[in-house]
Amino acid sequence: MQHYRWNEIEKQQVNPLTVRQVIHGETMTVARFEVRKGGGVPEHSHLNEQISTVQSGSVSFTVAGETVLLRAGESLTIPPHARHSSEALEDSSLVEIFSPPRNDWK
Repeated sequence: MQHYRWNEIEKQQVNPLTVRQVIHGETMTVARFEVRKGGGVPEHSHLNEQISTVQSGSVSFTVAGETVLLRAGESLTIPPHARHSSEALEDSSLVEIFSPPRNDWK
């Protein structure tokens, strides 16, 4: 068992508008993002299945050409290898789960 406190996990500046914190387990990665309005990620894909949950704010996701707006308390699943992007429509906080782990973030 490993115990974590988010306020003690290093914040990584992904880009000028996005900060990420990461916890890696054996079979998954959990990440917490703070994204300023206008921030997000350009279209990309990865082998990991992804579940994104907006905790506060609102974020537009485009997955395989289909766009959906997520608000606080809403989640979205993204299949492995699906091309996707996101943009925060206001300052937002998200938690994202990836399986298998995001080895590119270690």
